[in-house]
Amino acid sequence: MGKIIRLFKVRREELWPSLAVLAMVAVLNALAIYKYSGLFTHTGMGYWNVFVNNFRVSGFDPITYSIVSHWSVLYDVYRHPLLAFMMYPLSCINGWVMEATGFNPVQFTVAAVLLFCSYYSFIFMRRILRSVVGLPKGDATLLAVMLFSFAYVMLAAAVPDHFIISLFLLLLTLYVAGMKMRGGGRMKAWQTVALFAVTAGVTLSNGVKVFLAALFVNGRRFFRPAFLCLAVIVPSALIWMFCRWEHRKYVMPREQKTEAQKLAQQRKDISAIARAWADSTGTKDSAEIARAAMKLYRKHIHEVYLRNMKDPWNAHAGKPISKGGFLRWTDVTTPRTETIVENLFGESVQLHRQHLLEDTLRSRPVIVRYGWAANYAAEALVALLFAAGVWCGRRQRFLWLCLSCFAFDMALHLGLGFGINEVHIMGAHWLFVIPVAAGFLLKGLSGRALTVARAVAACLTAWLLAYNFYLAAGYLAVPAAG
Repeated sequence: MGKIIRLFKVRREELWPSLAVLAMVAVLNALAIYKYSGLFTHTGMGYWNVFVNNFRVSGFDPITYSIVSHWSVLYDVYRHPLLAFMMYPLSCINGWVMEATGFNPVQFTVAAVLLFCSYYSFIFMRRILRSVVGLPKGDATLLAVMLFSFAYVMLAAAVPDHFIISLFLLLLTLYVAGMKMRGGGRMKAWQTVALFAVTAGVTLSNGVKVFLAALFVNGRRFFRPAFLCLAVIVPSALIWMFCRWEHRKYVMPREQKTEAQKLAQQRKDISAIARAWADSTGTKDSAEIARAAMKLYRKHIHEVYLRNMKDPWNAHAGKPISKGGFLRWTDVTTPRTETIVENLFGESVQLHRQHLLEDTLRSRPVIVRYGWAANYAAEALVALLFAAGVWCGRRQRFLWLCLSCFAFDMALHLGLGFGINEVHIMGAHWLFVIPVAAGFLLKGLSGRALTVARAVAACLTAWLLAYNFYLAAGYLAVPAAG
């Protein structure tokens, strides 16, 4: 317990920079609360419909608001297996306040979690740069601030989704791994299991990054039968079994109820069509009426299908590898090059003014281009810092750990196409690799080259902070209409 307390104890040199970033995040959270407080603070309503139908910040989902207001397993259980249960204590606290006041404080309750995770994400990012990469205080602070200047880290800190929680847990994992690399230690089985449980519990795919951390720290010892079994195979099997149980317990009853309602509505619609056709033709033959009604119903269903395929939800989704199982989430047709330029290293890092924070599955085109050359110049500088940092740190094991995490995400998004049509909203899962790489760049330079690199990093950070904060704050400052 003492080690955990020391881990979260804020050091003197971290205090003022972390408070400055916390203040920026607090302003964004306050604006997000202001934007939706007129709609989301009421009690005794259908929370899911109110939150999902009204929340509009890019492609982020307000599922957490619904769960904290009235607890239920609403996240996709195969992607976020433990997240609903992590929110249960918050839901209890929120419920007590609602009963006592008649006011739903869900935005404030969730904001407390966002602020905590944002604050310690900055702390751990700075510690990684300071203690693992080995940068001086000023450079470590600069590059940690750079992380929070990126658009979809800044936004993740103020919206009720899971991304800032994931960022916090990933940076915690990387910090623990980095310090063990530096000290020549190794990750014990119980540490790996604990980090895997919380990280994969929030986002299942991120659990792989915990195993990558253990692999890079432990080396060949990772493959020892005892460690491989206790730290990798058993927890993976257990969390998968839990996903299956969760699906049977919570998801299948809802699906069965929905399917029964659909079948009942189908019978009702066919019966109405049959009566209308019989009345219009004067036919009394029940078999003929049934055949005609079914033919008209199928025609109606096909017309609805064609109409629905024009909606952004379907029109912006590329063709999957397969329509069954997990492969239904893949995408082989969305253009990769444009996605990398405009979304992956574009929107993730700096917002587009056109279609500002619109949802790709509602109104935003998949590809939006910047109207200013300055935006592409800034993106080029980010890519240059990243590439130069990778070259300078190419012999550093910790950088290769971070790059392996990045490569895993790129295999998911650009390779399989998972979430590629809104890949920018997942930036918090990998954007940390850019300041880490830039840290190795600064560490590898000296003299005038170091001064120039610092100036470029500082100017880029200042630009991204001002540009993204201005657009995000301006969007959130306008109250949502019900």
